[in-house]
Amino acid sequence: MTSKILVIAAMAGGLMAGSLMAGAAWAAPAQETQAAPAPKSGNICLRTIDIQNTTIPDEKTILFHMRNGKIWKNSLRNRCNGLRFNGFAYVATPPNQICGNLQTIRAIQTGSVCMLGAFTPYEAPKKAPVVDEAPPPAE
Repeated sequence: MTSKILVIAAMAGGLMAGSLMAGAAWAAPAQETQAAPAPKSGNICLRTIDIQNTTIPDEKTILFHMRNGKIWKNSLRNRCNGLRFNGFAYVATPPNQICGNLQTIRAIQTGSVCMLGAFTPYEAPKKAPVVDEAPPPAE
């Protein structure tokens, strides 16, 4: 399931709010998208500008699809009730990043607050080749 994300980033002099929608396309500077370690924690942080969209396979997992094609999996510490229906919101701290094991998200539909787990690289399962098993033509 593709979801909406509401990002609220604290900035000097005020707050900035934005919405990332699945499949939304906007111009971004051409650069290599990489995750950065979180300050003093060793955890992975993702730059919010590099997140293309998210998918939520279940109420304990969020897949972050990056602009460079890489996918990061976050296994939430606990089940997050209502996460799959209308997506989630979070406050980007440090500004413009979302960091594993340091931040909470809020399910938009239920208001449930859920703690992010660690980010790990994710590879989508390979699809099995389609084999045509049609019977040979009758002679």
